[in-house]
Amino acid sequence: MNNGKTSTSRQGWSLDERDPKTIESLMPLWEWFYNYYFRVQTDGWYHIPEEGKVLLVGSHNGGLAAPDMSMMMYDWFRRFGTERPVYGLMHANMWQFELQLSKLAAKTGAVIAHPKMAIAAFEKGASVLVYPGGAQDVFRPYQLRDKIYLAGRQGFIKLALRQNVPIVPVISHGAHDTIIVLADFYQQVRKLHDWGLFPWLFGLDPQVFPIYLGLPWGLSVGPLPNIPLPVQIHTRVCAPIVFEHYGREAACDRDYVNACYEKVCTHMQLELDSLVSEVDRK
Repeated sequence: MNNGKTSTSRQGWSLDERDPKTIESLMPLWEWFYNYYFRVQTDGWYHIPEEGKVLLVGSHNGGLAAPDMSMMMYDWFRRFGTERPVYGLMHANMWQFELQLSKLAAKTGAVIAHPKMAIAAFEKGASVLVYPGGAQDVFRPYQLRDKIYLAGRQGFIKLALRQNVPIVPVISHGAHDTIIVLADFYQQVRKLHDWGLFPWLFGLDPQVFPIYLGLPWGLSVGPLPNIPLPVQIHTRVCAPIVFEHYGREAACDRDYVNACYEKVCTHMQLELDSLVSEVDRK
């Protein structure tokens, strides 16, 4: 799960904010981006059963815009309809202020990244989408664009084990080219903050402090919102990962959780390597 401060807002703490009509109204816009702006090519959706719930686990790209994430969601809606619920876990920092963007995200199925909300979604029979790497993932340096980075966060493993649901990895290639992340200076800036020389904006720890090239700023310093460049994106839904043991006892076994985490990371990296190789051969 993503780490972050507990939100002072109650927004994001209800499954009932999801609105299929709002999703339907956004489908034409997403379709245009899907077909013409990012020219998405995708495969592997047959790995998701027509019924039942799964935990979709991804490594996402492209700064705060994270275009591969929205394109994955569009693919879900166009294949399974807007009535089949899927909830996306969104970092707590994004819910600190009741902005129109967060309200819109809630209507499309976003909830706060907290185990309570994921469990509530599963108990409702819905699937859940999580990107454990969070800000460190979307802003990882450009030379790591083809590397799976989940930031060592294992909450999603414990969730899958406790809820007895398969993990379905979702990966992408190309979205990290929509911005060019030169470096992340978070550790240096964090020291300045600890010394009282650099206050966090709105008092929120951003967890990253990238320098990147992209729209609309040209050269950006800090995790500012970006407009993604029109780069082709390839996405893939991978075969489900089923573990040998499930249940509370398995989720409390640190060594077993570590082994499951490494299994997921290794599987996702192999799939991403394969996807990159296929794209490069075209």
